[in-house]
Amino acid sequence: MIRYGLQQEQGFKLVMTPELRQAITILQYSSADLISFLHEQANNNPVIDLPEFNMSIGGIKEEAEQFSQKDQGELIEHYRGGEKYPSVQRATPVTFLDFVPNPNDTLFEHLNRQLGLVCGLTNSQRMVARYLIGNLNEMGYLELDVPTVASLVDVSIAEIEDMLLVIQSFDPPGIASYSLEECLLLQLQLAGMDDECIVRMVSNHLADLANNRIQKIADALEIGRREVIQLADRIRKLNPCPGAAFAHKEQQYIIADITVEKANGEYLVLINDISAPRVEINPFYQQMMRDLPNSETKLFIHEKMNTAKWLINSLKQRRLTLLRVAKAIVEKQQDFFEHGVSFLKPITQKEIAEKTGLHESTVSRAVSNKFIQTPRGLFELKFFFTSSLTSADGDAASSESAKKRIKNLIDDEDKQKPLSDQAITTLLGKEGLHLSRRTVAKYREELRYLSSAKRKKFEV
Repeated sequence: MIRYGLQQEQGFKLVMTPELRQAITILQYSSADLISFLHEQANNNPVIDLPEFNMSIGGIKEEAEQFSQKDQGELIEHYRGGEKYPSVQRATPVTFLDFVPNPNDTLFEHLNRQLGLVCGLTNSQRMVARYLIGNLNEMGYLELDVPTVASLVDVSIAEIEDMLLVIQSFDPPGIASYSLEECLLLQLQLAGMDDECIVRMVSNHLADLANNRIQKIADALEIGRREVIQLADRIRKLNPCPGAAFAHKEQQYIIADITVEKANGEYLVLINDISAPRVEINPFYQQMMRDLPNSETKLFIHEKMNTAKWLINSLKQRRLTLLRVAKAIVEKQQDFFEHGVSFLKPITQKEIAEKTGLHESTVSRAVSNKFIQTPRGLFELKFFFTSSLTSADGDAASSESAKKRIKNLIDDEDKQKPLSDQAITTLLGKEGLHLSRRTVAKYREELRYLSSAKRKKFEV
């Protein structure tokens, strides 16, 4: 039987107040995000004062832009000595001795500048050329075929092909191709190295070349292995993605939150001021609070001052938490700071939480998006948390130290007889580090090394 009624119960639950949520958010902010957040708070709260930072993200970007403006090239002339650049009728490479590329140009801007130096083009032809340039992807390949372009811009296929030849003569070589094979062949043609054997190799045997099947290529082309190796080395020097150099990405600036310095044989941990900037309450509003009678204005200022005080406390707590976590990590990784990555010890966030008396989630937020400047370089704090591997003597080794050893073995190997994953596994086992072949292959791929068959180099 269903009944309705009132009942009282006593219990405990965590209430996430706006202030607590703000403190958690501030802890996991990176330095750049924290600076932006504080400027936003200062704009919304008149009682907050931010002392001038020695460095700001805006300042860094401004300096970078000024530097690039000083170094960027300019277009110095369109003509020199009355000479004309090749017109559409000549499909030979166009060399612009007067053209200095701007390092900050996009691919479209880079090609469009060169198009402006070509004489003898009609407005219609320039329109077609710009349309083709605008349909190149980031790698520099043309994504529309000639008949499609002809139908879209309502011109003849022959005129599209003429303008495509002009664009393909521009820098960088290999631009405006439809495929990898065409891109490489165009670069060989522009360099005057398009003999029959290398053309056949690029056209029909790129997959075999990628897998180092030298003998198969030699048999198919009816030439010697030595000649195949020479041609392969020439092909590998070509650029498969000619437009990639112009795919500018937004610059991201890293500001170290923590600095580790060695003094008198001990490692000192310092929190950088830029990572824990000072926030002050404007003295004008403090005086106003004392002088004003009770009013809505005084209540407004009182609320803003409470918000500012909570923000200051959150920043202090963030600084103390970072300091405790960083000290615990540095203490645990003394061998790394003395001897390098090979001596990096495996630790978990749970271990640091137990050592510092913090909750594991707090440690996770503290190390998120944080960087530490050490005598051995700049590292993300998460770098020091690695999985554990057991050596033959029972000591724990980190996955990073295992990767370092694999990297050293591959770098020092005989390039004509590269080490297989199984061979690396055996060598590590002799050193007391027992890994499966699958784990070695995984670490090798993470280090971006090819398999032994693809790393092999042949004698010329």
